[in-house]
Amino acid sequence: MKFDFSGQVALVTGGTRGLGKQIADDLFNLGSDLIITGTNSNHIKELNHTLIPEKRKRVKYIAADFRDAENIKQFTKQIMAYERIDVCVNNAGINRINYIDETLLEDWDDIITVNLKAPFMIIREAAKIMKKRNYGRIVNISSIFGVVSRAKRSIYSTSKFGLRGLTLAVANELAKYNILVNSVSPGFILTELTKRILTREEMTELADQVPIRRFAMPDEISRVVIFLASSLNTYIAGQNIIVDGGYVNV
Repeated sequence: MKFDFSGQVALVTGGTRGLGKQIADDLFNLGSDLIITGTNSNHIKELNHTLIPEKRKRVKYIAADFRDAENIKQFTKQIMAYERIDVCVNNAGINRINYIDETLLEDWDDIITVNLKAPFMIIREAAKIMKKRNYGRIVNISSIFGVVSRAKRSIYSTSKFGLRGLTLAVANELAKYNILVNSVSPGFILTELTKRILTREEMTELADQVPIRRFAMPDEISRVVIFLASSLNTYIAGQNIIVDGGYVNV
């Protein structure tokens, strides 16, 4: 068995850093052309400008801040110009933690819009393209906090539980078109962002709660996404794959 995305076009939202970047890099190395979104327009311009010749014909970075519903609409118009999208990975997401009685409506609007409304709108348009070719693979990046939850995660968990519901409903609709929709729920991942926002002591404390006793590396999550997004996946639809080192079982 061999993963081969040659000739395919993959859309990866939030693909300029962390897990999204790992997924995008893996898809590229396996032959896929790429549409990648990021929020920082200056960074996006720099990325497009500095693409090496090998990537210039196969990779397109698009600036898209999904906190703005109008921005989502403009982005979906851009992707509708593509003749084919074989793979869609909805990875872009945000989180702001706070106790329920201290949350802000602004946080609710932003998190729900980015984590749930944007994937809905993107899938709605991508499905139209995929139906024409009778093929597609959609992977929504959820979270362990869409399976369990903890204090200060009320809005984030709502968005990720909602994404799971969206995955199920859309999978039931699209499977007959050979468009398989699934979600992946990662646990704690060791990314640059994680290292920046958590102290070493905090990371150790969290890792001790995971049966494997460590955080995941981004490529360990990406491998699962790659399989679900590949043509080797022929019979998995509407499933949520938890990749957390056993955390939710404790």
